[in-house]
Amino acid sequence: MRHQFPLKEIALQSGLSLATVDRALHGRAHVSAQTARRVQAAMAELAEQEGQLGAQGRRMFVDIVVEAPRRFSDELRLAVFHVLPRFNPAVIRIRYHFAEDIDPAKTVANLARIVSRGSQGIILKAQNVGLIRTEIARLAELKIPVVTVFTDCPGSGRMAYAGLNNENAGRTAAYLFALRLQGRTGTVLTTTSRSEFQGEEARAFAFADEMARLCPNVGLIDASGGAGLALETAAKITAAVDGLDRLLGVYSMGGGNAAILSALAALNLRPDLFVAHDLDRENRQLLRQGKLGFVLHHDLSADVDFALQHITAFHRLRPALLEGGMADVQIITSANCPAT
Repeated sequence: MRHQFPLKEIALQSGLSLATVDRALHGRAHVSAQTARRVQAAMAELAEQEGQLGAQGRRMFVDIVVEAPRRFSDELRLAVFHVLPRFNPAVIRIRYHFAEDIDPAKTVANLARIVSRGSQGIILKAQNVGLIRTEIARLAELKIPVVTVFTDCPGSGRMAYAGLNNENAGRTAAYLFALRLQGRTGTVLTTTSRSEFQGEEARAFAFADEMARLCPNVGLIDASGGAGLALETAAKITAAVDGLDRLLGVYSMGGGNAAILSALAALNLRPDLFVAHDLDRENRQLLRQGKLGFVLHHDLSADVDFALQHITAFHRLRPALLEGGMADVQIITSANCPAT
């Protein structure tokens, strides 16, 4: 059976042996479902990056390891697609490792597997816990550059952080609430996907500090820990607002906003202001429908570009960069929401 890509390229992309890829493609015995899925995913990744396959230049494999809901990973994949052509003459091949909700020990195991098959750099969105920080430090000792994106793992030995200035984002959200609430008394609901994401935690702390200063009559209740997934987030919301008969607003730092709105509507709670993060497809639709007041956004493509610049600089394919790469927040409304 002929395939669109050579077996060698599929093996390199999947991180599997030639023999394993051959067995998977021909439906032979002793191939797990997970292995078969990895081969199919590798072929899809090769199709996305087909322009890179015939390019001349130094070839680099960069692994993107992300814990996030599918809606965010889709936006990230699109950002990578737009950024890759900027890096000629380097030929960068991306291998994706996405999970919606994963135990840190499994993330560490994934990183170890990546190292065992060879990688020129890792772009990482992961929980800021000891296991993962230790693994990042080990990768640094092995001369494998790690750039954390969107949420940081400080003190880990990572090469750089690329993403939003999360403290500024939290303060900006508080400012928007202060403008809207105008000294009113009541309750605002806050949600993060999980406290182990340092970026969301930084937003939450900055928001709480600024709200105490700007809106001293407003109390905060928290419904974090739903991983940004619909069912889990809705359950957290329902438990947190039990007994409330009025809600001034919602600051959602971790997503799952359609589920949040549905859970609140089921309890006859309609917040006066809803501030969310990231312009994914769901949030664009909710913004245009008037269900979100503001979306705090930053350019994922710029973050990916910055991360890849650091990795290529590490391999002396471009001049070294200063570490600073935090993006400032953009305030998006229904009036300036892009169509796509």
